[in-house]
Amino acid sequence: MKKSGKAIIALILVAAVALTVGIVAKKVAEANLEVITNEDFSKMVNDLIPVDIIGITGTMGKTTTTFITTSIFKQAGYKVWSCSSLVNNLVSEAIIDGIVKGKAQNCDIAIFELPHGTIGLLNELDIKIGLLTNIAEDHLSEFGGSLEKYQQRKLILEKMSETFIANNSCRDIIAPVRGNALYYALDDDCDFIGTAGDEKLTIKYSKGEFTTPFHMVSYFFENSVGASSVALTYGVSPEDITGALSEFKGLPAHMEDVGEYNGRKVILDSAFLYDGMKITLEYFKDDNVVLFLDHFDTLSKRDKAEVGQLVGQYVDVIIASGFNEVNQTVEMDAAYEVLDAIENPSAIKVATRDITEAAALTFKYSKPGDIILHMGPLIAYDRITTVEKIMKGLEEGSKKYE
Repeated sequence: MKKSGKAIIALILVAAVALTVGIVAKKVAEANLEVITNEDFSKMVNDLIPVDIIGITGTMGKTTTTFITTSIFKQAGYKVWSCSSLVNNLVSEAIIDGIVKGKAQNCDIAIFELPHGTIGLLNELDIKIGLLTNIAEDHLSEFGGSLEKYQQRKLILEKMSETFIANNSCRDIIAPVRGNALYYALDDDCDFIGTAGDEKLTIKYSKGEFTTPFHMVSYFFENSVGASSVALTYGVSPEDITGALSEFKGLPAHMEDVGEYNGRKVILDSAFLYDGMKITLEYFKDDNVVLFLDHFDTLSKRDKAEVGQLVGQYVDVIIASGFNEVNQTVEMDAAYEVLDAIENPSAIKVATRDITEAAALTFKYSKPGDIILHMGPLIAYDRITTVEKIMKGLEEGSKKYE
């Protein structure tokens, strides 16, 4: 039987791959290489970082908390080496790259955001202070659907940390394994208590309390209490914490006010987990909000019906995008799954092909004085490209529907 041209090419490719694998395997065997474990790798990194390391993990808030903590330590005069997923998609690579470039030798302290992948790789780092912001159901597909396995990965930080601090919401998980852990929260009885006010934040702890001017909103309050708990535990003064928090203005795409268009204030937020979205929606509950969402299955399959049920409780206009940036396909079913779950009978529900069109349509369904709000996981996947597409849609919509 005569083989087609495609079949012959496929056979050649398979043979080439097999040959390459064989050559690599032979080279490895001839080199008599020693297998390096994650533990060995961690110890190498420890030897190459001569300063104290602060490690921050959690499902939500770790990026924000890392940046706030870095700001506080810089205010206190420390030369900080900071690694975060906002700047570096793969934090473990950024850490190694920083060591190679001499950053570890030219700092007083290292502050690392530690996603679950990085913790798994560097599972025996020497952490001076570890901070856990929270644990929620996400990334479970990477752990066979098991929340317990995901929690155990996050709790590796507790084992690595000389001092461990956690959000008070995690006390039930932490207390059985760490009797001397410290806890922080907003308006809850624990070691570091934050109280949010009108453009101010008060923090109470064992040595007293202090109040700082505060120009951020929503989840920034609690994340700032977490960052302050790390700084206070390390020995940073309340004055330096106040100096940093009074000047900190937030992060890109984290409750970011990107300006006013035709009398509408536009807020970009990267919240996409249930708890994080609820915090953001609660903050705007007294405003008239037009909400636009990106594709909620970005990077991981999510419960889109749960998203729809939640947003329907807070807003009357919801625009959902069906474009999946990861595989570059239009998946309108993902948008409809969100919209169909909205139980508010008076809600306006619109499905669009992409986030640019969604941003533009917000002006069709809004009026001066409204809040235009974005939420969804796409910014976490590719912040720069996503924001560019959103801004393009805002410009187009503000002109088309003015």
